Amino acid sequence: MKTENTTLMDMAQTSLKGNWGMAIGTCLVYGLIIGLPSIFTHFNPSSRLYLTFLSLIIAGPFLFGITQFSLTLSRNQYARFELLFDGFDQFIKYLGAYLLMVLYIILWSILLIIPGIIAAYSYSMTFFILADNPEIGAIEAIDKSIEMMKGYKWKFFCLHLFYILLAILCIATLGIGFLWLFPFMHVTNAKFYDDIKNTTDHT
Repeated sequence: MKTENTTLMDMAQTSLKGNWGMAIGTCLVYGLIIGLPSIFTHFNPSSRLYLTFLSLIIAGPFLFGITQFSLTLSRNQYARFELLFDGFDQFIKYLGAYLLMVLYIILWSILLIIPGIIAAYSYSMTFFILADNPEIGAIEAIDKSIEMMKGYKWKFFCLHLFYILLAILCIATLGIGFLWLFPFMHVTNAKFYDDIKNTTDHT
């Protein structure tokens, strides 16, 4: 029986108790690293192509890192800041997984925006699967994510709608609330993954 989203969010808050400092710090560093190329592009438009390329190159390994960190924290295990950089141990695989996901989503979006959104949700468990199964490749992880998310895309979409509501509230705090929202989102997503993993047993 799948767990209600509200219960998953409560479970995420429980996992974050006593770990907020580490979670906020790790997510802040992740956000700064991923966002820096865009910031530099704003101040130096001539470097746009180079910085866009750099952003694509580092996005996959860092996405794996934040996924690994969030999954570890979600499972009430010791989550180290250094996990954020674990994606560089198999740089090519995680870069490939990210680029394939982006390519597939773009191709589906060419048809219409809705198929693109559906595709994004279908591939959303890819990096969690890679974190749990380091021996498999990018394409296999994407295929497993597609299979795992059958029947759960709407549930995950509804969870993200709640994130949007929380983000609106964070704006009212002059953005300070985002420091807590981003770790909460990452850990709740990890709870969602473990919940459907236990339900579907596709990993």
